[in-house]
Amino acid sequence: MKLLITGGAGFIGSHIADHYHAKSHEVFVLDNLASGHRENIPFIDEDHFFEVDVCDTEKVTDIIKLHQFDVVIHLAAVVSVVDTVNQPVKSNKVNIDATLNLLETNREHNPQLKKFVFASSAAVYGNNPQLPKTTQSIVQPESPYAVQKYAGEQYTKMYHHLYDLPTTALRFFNIYGPKQDPNSQYSGVISIMKRKFDNDETFTFFGDGEQTRDFVYVKDLVNAIALVVENSETNGEVLNVGTGNQTSLKDIFSAFESSYQKTVDYQFEPARKGDVKHSVADVTPLKEIGYEPQYTINTGLEEYLNS
Repeated sequence: MKLLITGGAGFIGSHIADHYHAKSHEVFVLDNLASGHRENIPFIDEDHFFEVDVCDTEKVTDIIKLHQFDVVIHLAAVVSVVDTVNQPVKSNKVNIDATLNLLETNREHNPQLKKFVFASSAAVYGNNPQLPKTTQSIVQPESPYAVQKYAGEQYTKMYHHLYDLPTTALRFFNIYGPKQDPNSQYSGVISIMKRKFDNDETFTFFGDGEQTRDFVYVKDLVNAIALVVENSETNGEVLNVGTGNQTSLKDIFSAFESSYQKTVDYQFEPARKGDVKHSVADVTPLKEIGYEPQYTINTGLEEYLNS
């Protein structure tokens, strides 16, 4: 199987690339290295790596025409909510326009495509208080990032219904694991907490620390994507990728204390505007095709902290 992973040098993309490379599939990575790192994918040789901006429609089209991929997994994006707030027009070009161009290029030039997977986000739900979040829940996007991800997933869905392109959009919840950059301003709270414990620095809770998230170990996410890639019943669908369990930030902090056998100073700051209080995914549709998370928050943290 021949795969293209856009954004494949990033945190999540590099794990997906590793998964398929280990299974002897032919993996190509397209990444402009704006936030990804070439060293994340040392197993990808230069013939299979394109240092190309996903917005460069001409180059992207040439690559797809030449290689005729079986699977395209589209992760490349401006993933910083702050950046989308500061530069909504620029981020729109990456998060919506490039997604649409990628869909259209595959429709026009890649007739053997077997699956196109788009990485959306639980951010589309905003502060909708309904729990768990289902794909029937009302969406309340509260940032350009969330709006752009929602538009991208809807284009992805539409391309199946209008043009019969085999597409699936996945709403990622809070993914964590090795290779997540704690120095990034849009890094997950778990990688930030790890850096604080590693360096004996003060950790900041925004709000009261009782807010909950559905934390997903990156290997469970990769397995979910692999299931979706192989399952034609998911064509035209939007699915959540989580665990179905919620954990508070205070509980995560306590787990770090247990693992490190020490604590660090912490402080409380006001909740940030737009921050969601509670979030947990309904993953029933994904479980119906065989998804079963292998990592609890404790086993995932243990593997992550020992990696």
